[in-house]
Amino acid sequence: MPALQEKTLGQLLDETIAHCPDTEAVVYVDRDFRLTYREFGDLVDTVAKGLMALGVQKGEKVAVWANNVPYWVTLQFATAKVGAVLLTVNTHYRSHELKYLLENSEAENLFIIGEYRDHDYLQTVYELIPELKIQERGQLKTETFPHLRRVFYLGHEKHRGMYSIPELQAMAAMVSEQEYAERQALLDPHDVVNMQYTSGTTGFPKGVQLSHYNIGNNGYWIGKNQDFRVGDRLALTVPLFHCFGCVLGVLACINHGVTMVILEDFVALEVMNAIDQEKCTAVYGVPTMFIAMLDHPMFKRFDYSTLRTGIMAGSPCPVEVMKRVMDKMNMTEITICYGLTESSPVMSQTKIGDTMAHMTETVGTAMPEVEIMIADPETGAECEPGIQGEVCCRGYNVMEGYYNNPKGTAEAIDANGWLHSGDLGVMDEDGYLSITGRLKDMIIRGGENIYPREIEEFLYTMDGILDVQVAGVPSARLGEEVGAFVILKEDADLMPEDVMDYCRGKISRYKIPKYVAFLTEYPMTASGKIQKYKLREHAHELWPDA
Repeated sequence: MPALQEKTLGQLLDETIAHCPDTEAVVYVDRDFRLTYREFGDLVDTVAKGLMALGVQKGEKVAVWANNVPYWVTLQFATAKVGAVLLTVNTHYRSHELKYLLENSEAENLFIIGEYRDHDYLQTVYELIPELKIQERGQLKTETFPHLRRVFYLGHEKHRGMYSIPELQAMAAMVSEQEYAERQALLDPHDVVNMQYTSGTTGFPKGVQLSHYNIGNNGYWIGKNQDFRVGDRLALTVPLFHCFGCVLGVLACINHGVTMVILEDFVALEVMNAIDQEKCTAVYGVPTMFIAMLDHPMFKRFDYSTLRTGIMAGSPCPVEVMKRVMDKMNMTEITICYGLTESSPVMSQTKIGDTMAHMTETVGTAMPEVEIMIADPETGAECEPGIQGEVCCRGYNVMEGYYNNPKGTAEAIDANGWLHSGDLGVMDEDGYLSITGRLKDMIIRGGENIYPREIEEFLYTMDGILDVQVAGVPSARLGEEVGAFVILKEDADLMPEDVMDYCRGKISRYKIPKYVAFLTEYPMTASGKIQKYKLREHAHELWPDA
């Protein structure tokens, strides 16, 4: 194949269907749900035509607020085939965060499930959009979300103001094959097809716009570096709303005709059972997921002999964990990836055959057709090998930009096309990249990126808080936990538990501070800037057993 493919996601799927129509595409072990590539393609086309029939136009955003349910991957390609933009929504979001996303993205469509863990999605949506209960479906008009037109329920049940999946599929009969083909002929590989919210380097979440060209090609090379081929079977355990799931997982599989054995949520026992039953050849996860399996009391009851590769990513990989995964799970060809949503997401990956040192001390070398540069944070000049600087990348994988945010885009991508990651790294003479720290204040908790400013801005709304700084607290299990360092108003009488209680139900559970300390002042530089690294050091003193 050429180095880079000028194809839409729909074209990539159609080519795979033509190449291996009877290979299983999607499998859910817990309900014996199985679709071959041909059957999956038929379902995608039906849902795509249903969207067209209901008036979904090219360029419209289709938000999906759901865990890894069967229709998630279908929607990823159905939206792509009609030229819509799949807008992925974090399953941990609460009303405060969903409201921001729907407003900022100007989303015209929303798909939801009924509930996730302890959170009632239906109740949240009805509270945010009470008009759903009184207005005609498809004719929604709401002052809060003036762009929102349609809400769908990802299931068979009927809910007021929402279309169900059977109703969406039935609408497909209203769109002819010619109309469907004409819509697809309008699409360009450089159109935006996916939007994911991330805070970039600072501040509130921004909508990262990714094209077919961005993520289709990234998926190809991610799979190629694992030597994916027809017959491989991937246990896909990570959330689809993250690039880890929908690009490293889904698009690597689609590009190479690999079977996706999808788990709705990560449950160690269910993943081990899926690997055994489905004879999986690969599995994905963050280090804590692999640890959970390796340390599970029933680990030895399952067969891992068919495994050979996969990806460990999301946070640094401990050497001992990597050794155990290769030895106990037979994953001798496992790879490590590094990147960020803005880079589609992978900019570097280890290769099959790399040394143990390269697999644990580095994040591999630049992906094909991608340049990586270590830049001096002060001057922007390229650093010599072995010298620490900011990790930057340039190539087909750099995002199209942040949605409606030219200022943020210009801050992230410089005039020469280099995407600035905000991470510090070192590159050796052979091009292997090691991540050494962060310019930005981001916290990484078990693979979830958490941006302190977002939590700080929320906590400023709490009575009694004068100032608040959020920083990472070292954690043996999750890498980092969230710590809040609070200065109280003079008359305030608060306990740490009060701060945590204030957050519950309003922001995602993983963002709620696990640790709260009350201070009278912050460590400052001579110029008056707060030194967050000193707060992180202080956290180690306050909570040594974290």
